[in-house]
Amino acid sequence: MNWITNYVRPRINSIFSRREVPENLWTKCDECGTMLFHRELSDNLNVCTNCQHHMYISPRDRFASLFDGGIYTEVEVPEPITDPLHFRDQKRYIDRLKDARRTTGEDEAMLVGEGEMGRTPVVAACQDFSFMAGSMGMYVGNAIVAAAERAVEMKRPLILFSAAGGARMQEGILSLMQMPRTTVAVQMLKEANLPYIVVLTHPTTGGVTASYAMLGDIHIAEPNALICFAGPRVIEQTIREKLPEGFQRAEYLLDHGMLDRVTPRTDMRDELITIVRMLLDLPPAIKGDLPAPAEGPDAAPTPAEAADAAINGEDPEPAKP
Repeated sequence: MNWITNYVRPRINSIFSRREVPENLWTKCDECGTMLFHRELSDNLNVCTNCQHHMYISPRDRFASLFDGGIYTEVEVPEPITDPLHFRDQKRYIDRLKDARRTTGEDEAMLVGEGEMGRTPVVAACQDFSFMAGSMGMYVGNAIVAAAERAVEMKRPLILFSAAGGARMQEGILSLMQMPRTTVAVQMLKEANLPYIVVLTHPTTGGVTASYAMLGDIHIAEPNALICFAGPRVIEQTIREKLPEGFQRAEYLLDHGMLDRVTPRTDMRDELITIVRMLLDLPPAIKGDLPAPAEGPDAAPTPAEAADAAINGEDPEPAKP
């Protein structure tokens, strides 16, 4: 035996027999520490199968689970001025935007889409907390206005998923001005008698909570979501008292009348379908897929056509010859 047999040959064999194993096959739950297989976690909408802890989910993945067949059309959002204040702290604002876009693969912190949910046409908007903490800047304001205008134009309900750390400090007063802008957008929906449903996810804080996130007709939250204006640490330091257990969490707010429901993510789609159809005075959705509608002048209207007719106050029945 020599060094070739003892070292070189095993080394060569190990190189050629090595298998590439992805590092992201397992995810550790932040709450209970359970190691979760990535496919099992994805199928459960990023909810821990052991402790039901709700982890981060991207807007695109959320829309894929929300809309029928995961099919939706993005609503175009007007692009604001990129860096109006030429802001710089530890790094330039424009560089922070580039980093966030490279990390998330998204252009900004909110995605707006339209499609059918339980064969009921809706418009939905979702904040992305991984994009600069979902902070509310001019783009987010433009996105909510665009979503509201599209909902009014198409006479559809608007469902908004909030997740933010507050206003975007790099845009200063221009960021704070999105609070009244989005409030006006919500008012447009109310004047058009269209439902506006807000789903508050973890965390929803700051100016977002003080504006469009708490102006809905129905407020739903995911379990254990932090929902507040000022965080619990700031409040404790201010009043110098220990806060109650679970303070500013979804269940605490539900008990004190600030929320209508606390619904697990895996049940959210069915819950929203039921609420939307109830608000539109439509019959309950039929479980499972429906057969293809018949063609011709005497064909019965599709569920989407019936929903549009109900919103417009029209007769959904086809005209008889």
